[in-house]
Amino acid sequence: MTHTPLSPRTRTRARSRRALLCAALLALTVQTTAVAPALADGPGGRGGSDCVRTEGHRDGKARKVLDITRKAKKDLRLNAVQVRVTIDGREVLTDALGESMTGVPAEPGMHFRAGSVAFAHIATALLKLVEERRVRLDDTVERWLPDLPKANRITLRMLASNTTGLHDYVTDPEFLKELEAHPFRAWTPEQLVAYPLRHSFWYEPGTSWSYSHANYVYLIEALEKITGVRIDRLVREKVTGPLELRNTRNNFTPEIPRPVLHAFTSDRGLYEESTFWNPSWTTAPGAVITTDICDLARSAQAIGSGELLSPRSYRTLLNPGTVGLGGGTATCPATICLKQTEAAHFGLGVIVVNGWILQNPSFSGYAAIQAYLPSKRLAIAVSATKTATTPDGNQAEVVAERIAAALAPGDPLAIG
Repeated sequence: MTHTPLSPRTRTRARSRRALLCAALLALTVQTTAVAPALADGPGGRGGSDCVRTEGHRDGKARKVLDITRKAKKDLRLNAVQVRVTIDGREVLTDALGESMTGVPAEPGMHFRAGSVAFAHIATALLKLVEERRVRLDDTVERWLPDLPKANRITLRMLASNTTGLHDYVTDPEFLKELEAHPFRAWTPEQLVAYPLRHSFWYEPGTSWSYSHANYVYLIEALEKITGVRIDRLVREKVTGPLELRNTRNNFTPEIPRPVLHAFTSDRGLYEESTFWNPSWTTAPGAVITTDICDLARSAQAIGSGELLSPRSYRTLLNPGTVGLGGGTATCPATICLKQTEAAHFGLGVIVVNGWILQNPSFSGYAAIQAYLPSKRLAIAVSATKTATTPDGNQAEVVAERIAAALAPGDPLAIG
């Protein structure tokens, strides 16, 4: 769910790895019916016909955002772009450009995979449990995760902030080989964490920073055991329900609720449809979400402003102790143990860049970003899909960066 290098075979894997890694790592330094139980109440709300293009008179800001989006779509050779911008919760522009499939126009209400956006919701749910005194961030996890090595030294805070030292299975060549060969495979949490457990820890828990999807696989298991509630229901109770994100939902199969924004990718060397590739590898069951652009903008605003949290919890969300950690060592290269700075660091399930609070999923042909600037109360949500000639990387970020430069020129959303 996230950017870093893999050949025509290796170059294909290079594209694949960058696409897989782009969502969760700090991109400025390197580096997804039986829709069964949902993270929010079923269809309705802001999805489908309720998430529609801005109608009527468009003011200067709206026209500027639309012009920027149109030019970016052309420059980046994108198949489709969905965009929604709000200021202080009020709509500036909602629109969709391009096609979902040949001859099928993209619409704002079409659903897409949101990947690591779920991590922001899960971290917020964790902080809510801390506020309720049901658990402490610095509780070690051996009682809930007895099979996790060093569990008596790993805390909930470390899992949520990516400071455990666990390897990331998404960067494991053996995992990538299997994923490339079998994109429809359904993965179990046990199969996923088996890859990082083949390796020694990068560092002693809590002493550095390195992104690993395994952290959230384990965190989800711990939260389910702490609460006795399945993660999709817990997040619905604590986050997506109160925020009325009716079109943000967990999917226990690769199906996506209709209407669907279709995705295409060249990750395997051939431009092909990837809409229904199985996203089970992205995290644990119950947290593999889809959304629409209206919910994504609302999520950006709510998570970025700490709407559901106390002031203390909000400060922790933005910096749980990660600033100052990272940097290359004898046992962990600088491309893995990324230096965490005040200007650019990972919080609890969110990325903080120059004051912006964001998540940026990119995998299997889908790319998106939710970004919020508290000082301007500005929320930007972008979803994008590719043509065969779209540049590598999360191009939704590029669209968002251009919009941010126009609306908040003093606060660059400098992710790349």
